Amino acid sequence: MDQKRFEEAKRKIIGVDRQRLGIGTLSEKTVHAIFKDYYEPDEDHQEIPIENYVADIYKDGEIIEIQTRQFNRMRGKLQAFLPLYPVTIVYPIPYEKWLIWIDEDSGELSKKRKSPKKGSTYQAFKELYKIKMFLKDPNIRFKFVLVNMEEYRLLNGWSRDKKKGSTRYDRIPTDLIEEVEIRQPEDYLQFVPYELEEPFHSKDFAKAAHIPLSLAQTVLNILFEMGTIERVGKQGNSYLYRVMDI
Repeated sequence: MDQKRFEEAKRKIIGVDRQRLGIGTLSEKTVHAIFKDYYEPDEDHQEIPIENYVADIYKDGEIIEIQTRQFNRMRGKLQAFLPLYPVTIVYPIPYEKWLIWIDEDSGELSKKRKSPKKGSTYQAFKELYKIKMFLKDPNIRFKFVLVNMEEYRLLNGWSRDKKKGSTRYDRIPTDLIEEVEIRQPEDYLQFVPYELEEPFHSKDFAKAAHIPLSLAQTVLNILFEMGTIERVGKQGNSYLYRVMDI
């Protein structure tokens, strides 16, 4: 990670008239725009038409896509791009988040409030599941980037305080924390906690990884699909797993 280049990308993007953000031809929001500039500052390599789609970045025969959510929307692009080029999907994940509420009538901003939740790279597996059919393609790669963010939300929800069901207006990255990369199937092994005793089931994995059981089940589904782990039996209704010899 290059903190200096990240700061330069922030200054460049946030320095632009904020009213233009999100209204361009590609409806970019700030997170997407900053990371696109971080990974490729040269605008000549940005927004390149390829195979009836527009690649966020195309340089030296490789494509980089910045995807902040909803990987299922990428299926058409991946189907078109992967037979021709290596594709790296960058997925920014909020690590620590501060919430700021916007009063729609007055435009007044609330004081920043830190969310008690912290993000982890395991959250990416919920998105990986949506493009599971592409994960074994040798041209697909991932960068999961943990980043601190400020999140701005409109006070327009249905609850009495107007917060529940509110609209997320924008997110501003503030600090880079960690980048986890997947370039080949063997790289999925890094998501198996080293202290996990074999054989293990989903509850064991959830406890060792400090994630909810439902997320652990999704992670194990992908790890099994990628040949990182294998099923060696059952304990009640739960599969037992062990790490494959890679």
